[in-house]
Amino acid sequence: MSPDSGRPKRHKPTFDEELLLWLDGESPAVRAADADRVRDIAAEFARGFRALDRIDRAVTVFGSARTPKDHPDYELARELGFCIGRAGFAVITGGGPGLMEAANRGAQEAGALSVGANIELPHEQDLNPYLDIGLRFEHFFVRKVMFVRYASAFVVCPGGYGTLDELFEVLTLVQTQTVRTVPLVMIRAGDWQGLIGWLREVPLARGYIDARDLELVQLVDTPEQATTAVKEAYGYQLAAGEATQRRTAPAGESSPPAAR
Repeated sequence: MSPDSGRPKRHKPTFDEELLLWLDGESPAVRAADADRVRDIAAEFARGFRALDRIDRAVTVFGSARTPKDHPDYELARELGFCIGRAGFAVITGGGPGLMEAANRGAQEAGALSVGANIELPHEQDLNPYLDIGLRFEHFFVRKVMFVRYASAFVVCPGGYGTLDELFEVLTLVQTQTVRTVPLVMIRAGDWQGLIGWLREVPLARGYIDARDLELVQLVDTPEQATTAVKEAYGYQLAAGEATQRRTAPAGESSPPAAR
């Protein structure tokens, strides 16, 4: 008989019990408001998981919402979405205009699944018209989980604060092995050289990051090169048995790094 066999099993609090413990001592009004907020967040997660649960393999594409259709970057992102879609991957974007729209458009033109995870903003950002699945989220952090959970790779197009936020969010998750190692491909290499140079000259030089952390990103110039990087990484994931691991591992459990 094991030493633990006679011990009662530890009770794992239910969702509602956790809420009550957390809110103990708060005023009734605060308690009710916060409980409703947590339930709303949980419902938003559940809605996203339910809508995207059947996605087998996908690439999340980040990029500017402000890029007009006549800009060269729009055609770049459109071709990127087409190449990724033709390679057999769904394309997930933020669902808005600009380069997000372009990537979704290219995916649909290739006959691939096109997904948009939009965010409610003070200045309304509408879903673009090139989506097979279009979702709207109230919370940025819920939306980011949808970007990460179903992605076999990430491709970052030129963009502003939102794109940079998404870039460094994913880098942090991969660096800390919170998610399995996946490629983070930055397209149009010349646009990123200044940022990579600064990372070498300041954070790396001062020991804030390691040299291997800079190896988490790949700089490419063309949609074809980005797609090749995605396909190679997916091959590593298949070989390591990680391609579908995200769907079976408990929530929040990290996967080991993919073979490189």
